[in-house]
Amino acid sequence: MTGSRRLLLAGFATAGVLVACGAYQAASSFRSQESVPVFVVQKTTLRRTVNAEGNLKAVEATPLIAPGADLDFKIAWLADDGSRVKKGQTIIRFDSTDTEKSLFLGQADRGKASGQASKERAESGAVLTGLSRDAEQYRRELVAATTFQSKDPEIFTRHQIIEADIDVDLAGVRETNALTSRTKRGKLSQTNLDLFAIDGKKAGFKIDRASLQMAQLEVKAPYDGLVVFQRDWKGDLPQIGQSVWSGFKLGELPDLTVMEAEIFVLEADAGGLVAGKKATVVIESHPDSPVSATVKKVDSLPKPRVKGVPVQYFGATLELARTDPAVMKPGQRVQALVVLGEERDVLVIPRQAVFEKDGKKVVYQKKGKRFESVPVTLGTLGLARVVVSKGISEGAVIALSDPTGASARKDQKPVAKTAGPLG
Repeated sequence: MTGSRRLLLAGFATAGVLVACGAYQAASSFRSQESVPVFVVQKTTLRRTVNAEGNLKAVEATPLIAPGADLDFKIAWLADDGSRVKKGQTIIRFDSTDTEKSLFLGQADRGKASGQASKERAESGAVLTGLSRDAEQYRRELVAATTFQSKDPEIFTRHQIIEADIDVDLAGVRETNALTSRTKRGKLSQTNLDLFAIDGKKAGFKIDRASLQMAQLEVKAPYDGLVVFQRDWKGDLPQIGQSVWSGFKLGELPDLTVMEAEIFVLEADAGGLVAGKKATVVIESHPDSPVSATVKKVDSLPKPRVKGVPVQYFGATLELARTDPAVMKPGQRVQALVVLGEERDVLVIPRQAVFEKDGKKVVYQKKGKRFESVPVTLGTLGLARVVVSKGISEGAVIALSDPTGASARKDQKPVAKTAGPLG
């Protein structure tokens, strides 16, 4: 066989192989379209929800603080952190040494002021009595000197007349001096008594404060609750023997009868999260007892939950429909499902059935044995489903995967891989 004949036969063989490959690819494409998973479009309800996690907390809590006096205190005894207490039960007891000392000093100061006031009254009374007696004596002398004053020059000598005038003037001056001294001594005595009264009041204030402090040295539970002590910046709980200042908060006593849930929702999922939305709360330690809830409030700005991690969360407070103190405790972890919205009687399809082609959203609708791309207008997007407002009708059969095998091209890709949840 010549070389040219061999080349010709090889060419025919190659052409046959190419034709066979083309027929195989066509058959394979047809079979792939026949085996494409499909979805029948129907009207249904799209319910948009978001999952979140958080913790339980009491709606109201009574702070546990050191007594309100200008003194330092030492903790003498503490209840166990997390222990349950009954109304009237002691939670914290402070050392009474300094308070008893302050009470003793106050009582001593009050006794001293009272003794000084009594002494002043006695001494002042004696002095005033003497001055009063002297003034009365000088008054009588003045009366006698005035009555028997030698005035007649025919009877008395000039020297006697002058002496009588001097006696009258001296008696008057003595009386006036005694009365003036009595008045001034009385005012001085009253001033001293007022000062002693002030000292007594100061001592009384010290006693009252110490007495009140003595009554506050034991912090008792105002109602049944759970003791939750506050940790310091190092994460340590209050300790026996620790010194604290007046007004220092040591912890709180939550009211276990009414609780709420504090949850955190990813910023990307928080669209439509507003007060009034319904939710369901499940306590992780009691998953079989879900609790209905309502969104009470939502933070106005997102913020990170962990320092150094840039992921932002919206904080929200859920009002629980009921509180079971037997199983609910502050700080317990919860999982919440919040209903952001609900649309009824709409065309809903899986998000994986929507693709992007030439900048447009399309679905592949089955017509006969083939699939044709149909542009669609999308409405609300859920996590896995999407509402179609225009483009297809109820009963249409659409492909759940790309029947053309072109999804790998840059100009056509599934929307389900690129679109995120829409709030």
